[in-house]
Amino acid sequence: MSLAGVVMAAGDGRRMRSRIPKPLHPVCGRPMLRYPVALLQAAGATRIVVVVSPGNQEAIQAVLGDAVEYAVQPQPDGTAGALAATAGLLQGATTQVLVAGSDSPLITPESVARLLARHAAQQAQMTLLTAPDLGAAGLGRVLMAPDGRVSRIIEAAEYAATPDHRAPDSAVNAGLYCFDGKWLWDALARAPAAASGERYLTALAALGAADGAGVFAAEVVDPAESFGVNDRVQLAIVEEVMRHRIRERWLLAGVTMTDPGSVYIEADAVLGMDTTLLPNTMLLGRTSIGENCEIGPNTVIRDSAVGRHCRVTASMLEGAVMEDHTDIGPFSHLRPGAYLESGVHIGNYVEIKESRFKAGAVMGHFGYAGDATIGARVNVGAGMVTCNYDGQTKHPTVIEDDAFIGCDTMLVAPVTVGAGSITGAGAVVTKDIPPARLAVGIPATIRRELA
Repeated sequence: MSLAGVVMAAGDGRRMRSRIPKPLHPVCGRPMLRYPVALLQAAGATRIVVVVSPGNQEAIQAVLGDAVEYAVQPQPDGTAGALAATAGLLQGATTQVLVAGSDSPLITPESVARLLARHAAQQAQMTLLTAPDLGAAGLGRVLMAPDGRVSRIIEAAEYAATPDHRAPDSAVNAGLYCFDGKWLWDALARAPAAASGERYLTALAALGAADGAGVFAAEVVDPAESFGVNDRVQLAIVEEVMRHRIRERWLLAGVTMTDPGSVYIEADAVLGMDTTLLPNTMLLGRTSIGENCEIGPNTVIRDSAVGRHCRVTASMLEGAVMEDHTDIGPFSHLRPGAYLESGVHIGNYVEIKESRFKAGAVMGHFGYAGDATIGARVNVGAGMVTCNYDGQTKHPTVIEDDAFIGCDTMLVAPVTVGAGSITGAGAVVTKDIPPARLAVGIPATIRRELA
């Protein structure tokens, strides 16, 4: 069996009240559209086609690139029209078509497996995913025939206007479908227009039932999978559910959270076993944390890599790297390009940008290192600042191995402090210091060679 996947992403999303296309609004740090694409890939779809509109095509292609194929729905004529736009790519080329919405990121691979198993077991022409009615707005209801087949899907607007169809135990449409490829395209052509003029994909259920075709349903594993996003209220609900799932996954993988509800972990973050996350910790973007770390409290780490046996206390990391056995904080900031080698200690109120601290270096108290290379086992005194910007250009500072930088030293780049050298408290270094020298004063002068 060949399986193709289709993601419907052409809707205008007006209820979001946003200039950002609805499918690109983030859920736990990942554009919402990436969830159904990954879902279809995990289901074994050999081709994935994303249906876009002329208005959002460029933005969506900028996010997904060449990982998928694209079909343009030229007019907003409904979900049946959106799927029909893929006919030129898929008709006759695949035996099964799995269709997902771009605004239902909570559907799980386990539920997709249920759907596909049901579809295969019944040799169905159409199988859809259903969920218990939890009162979520905007979901159509699924009516079942006595023989267990689906007889009709009632759209949400129609359901609200027809009390005679309101069954308390009715299931809702979760928005995932599997179609037999031969049956699908003819059925799409016969889909009737609703009062709005749009043609809905849900109409295929009644068409199939009238034809005597096999239309069946499979139930989701988790009822919350039916929650979709039409506005920012629903986006917040979906975000909350996804955040809970992510925390639960890492708790079961061996991560400790002393107050899980206060911890925010985005979808692409990775954590090691026996790491502890303390309250008010946020792990954002493509962040990785190694084993046996303590992160937090009150810590934000974005797009950074933290090794094993590290501690980050009440500090912020952005685009930074900490190797094994390093620690930072409280109240310090690693900006993009900051790199701490093994055994480095950074204390409180320190800012580091585009700088590398080599193994065993220490900067225990407030200060700034920008565009600098700090050698192995260097001790940086409180208040040290690299004066790396002259108003037009950034310049490098190099402190070689085993140097000792006195408190309140100003290093006016470009400048090099030689291996084993010492600067006195308050020194303003404007010229290179050779190895093993003592430099003091304003501007700093070399007093003597160190023994």
